[in-house]
Amino acid sequence: MPLSFLLLRTVNATVNVFSMKLNYSEPKIYTGGVDISQWAKLSSLTKKEALSKDWFVYYSYRDPKTGKLKRQSHIKAGANKLKTKKERYSFLKTMQQALLELLKYGFNPYEDNSNLEKSFLNKSYSKVNNLDKLSKVDSKYHENKTLESNSEEILNIYDAFQMALDLKSNMMNRNSFVQYKSRIRLFEKWLKEKNYYQNKINFITKKIIINYLNDVLKRTSARNRNNSRTDIASTFQLLEDNELIQYNFVSKIPVLKTTPKRNKTYTPIQEKEIYEYLKTKDPHLLLFIKFISYSILRPIEICRLKIEDVDIKDKKLYVKAKNKPVQIKIIPDILLESLPDLSNKNPKSYLFGRYEIGSFWDAQEVNKRNEFSKRFKIIKDHFNLGSDYGMYSFKHTFITKLYKAYRKEMSQYEAKSKLLPISGHTTMKALEKYLRDIDAELPEDYSKLLREIKKG
Repeated sequence: MPLSFLLLRTVNATVNVFSMKLNYSEPKIYTGGVDISQWAKLSSLTKKEALSKDWFVYYSYRDPKTGKLKRQSHIKAGANKLKTKKERYSFLKTMQQALLELLKYGFNPYEDNSNLEKSFLNKSYSKVNNLDKLSKVDSKYHENKTLESNSEEILNIYDAFQMALDLKSNMMNRNSFVQYKSRIRLFEKWLKEKNYYQNKINFITKKIIINYLNDVLKRTSARNRNNSRTDIASTFQLLEDNELIQYNFVSKIPVLKTTPKRNKTYTPIQEKEIYEYLKTKDPHLLLFIKFISYSILRPIEICRLKIEDVDIKDKKLYVKAKNKPVQIKIIPDILLESLPDLSNKNPKSYLFGRYEIGSFWDAQEVNKRNEFSKRFKIIKDHFNLGSDYGMYSFKHTFITKLYKAYRKEMSQYEAKSKLLPISGHTTMKALEKYLRDIDAELPEDYSKLLREIKKG
């Protein structure tokens, strides 16, 4: 019996439904975040990335409790075992058409569909050879995460960004989240100024974000523009992962080339004069700088150290570093000699309090670092040092010293291998780039060759 006849049999039961809003949205196919109609124009890399993701049919059905459309479990039915775009899309297209027919016929994920299943199976409706998977949506509904939305299934900009911020707050450390949140709020402010903010999240296009990033570039710098792009792209990736948008187009916006600002290394004379001056001016700051110099730590890593992180007996520091949860570093004897007695200090207190060792300091890490930076600014002003000098310069200075000392007796590779566990870099490639950036190794004087060339 043809499907059209079966549908006519249900007209009396469904005539009232058709006079109202549909209880479902038309099923759609997610194709890995790309426009399938533009497939031939896509690069090989983009095609590969799209096929590496799960493709599926998705739809929404009206929740009987809220009266609002709610996203239902995705239907994959083994489609992602198919490796080519043609096979995968053709398979899901059949599933999409079959699901649409089922919905028209009366399929309801909130009710028992056994009679509907029996009717279709008895009539050998060939397009729905995966009907058992579709009919099980009802039983699996409460086992899978679903996304509740308004009747148009799309969050507004405020709700989408707020959801992203709520999730990110549990995914990032506190300092990174503060910076991330600040950039997203600035983007929201710009959207309000442009009268875009009242729209749904899918109103934001690649062109709108490019215009915003251009505005950031004009007002600030390429580096700040790139950081804004990174945080917005991260937000949109989170929205894509949670199926609030179909595709994170922000990730396709190119990163601008920038020239990173680098602190200069100190000359031996500058280093000696600063150390001597700090002995009387600010001994607490001097010890802080020795931790940068001798343990090769970042200022913010030092601010995280507590008394319990300093193992005097085994000469070890347990550091919460940038690139790993806990990094163990040795305490060189030259630094141990500068440390006061810590045995009577509270293990939970910070190694560097505001003015003394082993005191409690109720402030965020970034504010602690800024406090020491402000105090060092006084020292810089005393020696008339410019903005390209800072506390970080001590790290560059002492890594350069160590590398040159190793190079007196070792090859480049041996020297770098010795330096790698000291510097804290995770790979040799990262260390080599760092050494190039700080000009740690300079060529020998080549005047003799120039004289020979001149003679010739």
